[in-house]
Amino acid sequence: MANDIKDIAHAVEAASVMRLFASPPRMLTLGEPTHGVDAPLRLRNALFRQLVEQEGYRTVAVESDCVAGLLVDDYVTTGAGTLDDVLARGFSHGLGASAANRELVCWLRAFNDGRPASDQVRFAGFDGPLEMAWAASPREPLTALHRTLTSHVDPGLIPCTAETLDRLLGPDDRWTDSAAMWDPAASIGRSAEAAELRLLADDLEALLHAWAPHLVAETSRDAFDRARLWARASSGLLRYHHGMADASPSRLARLTGLRDQMMADNLLALAERGQVLVHAHNSHLQRDISSMRMGGQRLEWWSAGAIVHTCLGEEYGFLATAFGTMRHQGVDVPPPDTLEGALYALPAETWLVDASEAATALTTTDPVRRTSPYFGYAPLDPAQLARIDGIVFMKDVPED
Repeated sequence: MANDIKDIAHAVEAASVMRLFASPPRMLTLGEPTHGVDAPLRLRNALFRQLVEQEGYRTVAVESDCVAGLLVDDYVTTGAGTLDDVLARGFSHGLGASAANRELVCWLRAFNDGRPASDQVRFAGFDGPLEMAWAASPREPLTALHRTLTSHVDPGLIPCTAETLDRLLGPDDRWTDSAAMWDPAASIGRSAEAAELRLLADDLEALLHAWAPHLVAETSRDAFDRARLWARASSGLLRYHHGMADASPSRLARLTGLRDQMMADNLLALAERGQVLVHAHNSHLQRDISSMRMGGQRLEWWSAGAIVHTCLGEEYGFLATAFGTMRHQGVDVPPPDTLEGALYALPAETWLVDASEAATALTTTDPVRRTSPYFGYAPLDPAQLARIDGIVFMKDVPED
């Protein structure tokens, strides 16, 4: 078995990745089986750099707050702000503390310096403005959207005043109360104010699209796209808060699905402007339905990757990353009857395998799925190989 796989293992580099596809995919995604480890992010940085320089990709998107990510985009394209502040405020989930993410931002800024805007690499977060234990107030994106429209559209068409929005939004800590993640009664999401805000957000978004020709001519396509992001974030957040106030047994499954729907909407918007490189957890990028256990329940939802693939078809590419060991997290040498175990038998530290060729090489062994030793680590499911384009394997993942 190892000899068969050895014949189809290649270096993790742009040329090997491109050989997996008939033509370069519009959206090329790279997953990881867990978060919080810098080694796979450094591998991502090296691969994405090659794909930018050799294949012309011009957007890098990561699993981070889409609204906060605008700060990072401004920094890498214009130098606005300071690196430390951008890392602190431009990423969610603590990702700004990662040395590998700092390296990515620094490289993007250096690559863009002196280049015309049309040839610069853009940065984007594509997650909603969410954390594991809470969701943000819709204040920032909703007021930014309202401010843009009031600056360029007949005031008589604006459905509300800024003062009305401020009154309905109220204090931000009403929205960010972490108790609402587990207690629907603690959520503001189904209050009368939230219901009115949902209608207003919908009206503002409709007005934005109705006046698209004027807004693009008055400002720029880039400014219009930023307003579209604010509109998506506003509606997505209000929809998510509404879900947090749901007391039904389907509550957590609904929330996980809403999050990936926000991700998919952001990714599809990014794909409109050209080729995109994406990095996130495997479970958000795979073409299959995703699942996890939370709150004593097994949750299932359609991943952002499955949604985007439905829209982009063959223009969507997915590389899954798998680990051998991660001993500092209790992940030891994988058993030989697992997919990771078969890959671990090879001597190289990292390599890329065509998933369809790997499936053929493994047909006689019928590998089982590796048991996850801790929450957040998702080993590859051999049953999904037919819907993965390539596997990036890291044999031994060190502690940072």
